[in-house]
Amino acid sequence: MLDRGIIRLSTEKRDRNMAYVTQEEKKEIAPVVKSILAEYGLKGTLGINNHSTLVLKIKNAVAMFAPYFRDDFDRKWGLDVNEYWIDRDYADNPTIVEMLTRVADAMKGKNYFNNDDFMTDYFHRKHYIDIKVLGEEGK
Repeated sequence: MLDRGIIRLSTEKRDRNMAYVTQEEKKEIAPVVKSILAEYGLKGTLGINNHSTLVLKIKNAVAMFAPYFRDDFDRKWGLDVNEYWIDRDYADNPTIVEMLTRVADAMKGKNYFNNDDFMTDYFHRKHYIDIKVLGEEGK
């Protein structure tokens, strides 16, 4: 909507044509994700970035992910998980593949959709997900 030269974003659901995740949706997803992490002895926090990305920061996972730290920087600050390449990147550890796949699926929630078309540069999905494995610094 345009109002006196200022662009205002509508908060009505019918006007959302871009990725969007609400605090209420995060509250529904959080217990499911935390229960999955607890099965593996891990903890995590969920947050929302720019109203479009659900972010999970996995804590206490340095020992589990130690073989995947490429250098001291990774060990200190952690890893970003590519949700599309979980099977390839962690193929030698089926426990990590299972955990990350379950977490990624849970983070999508019940109303998730993905109508992306990379060939035409068209991106339309419910929301994005971002999974980070925190390092020793835990930030």
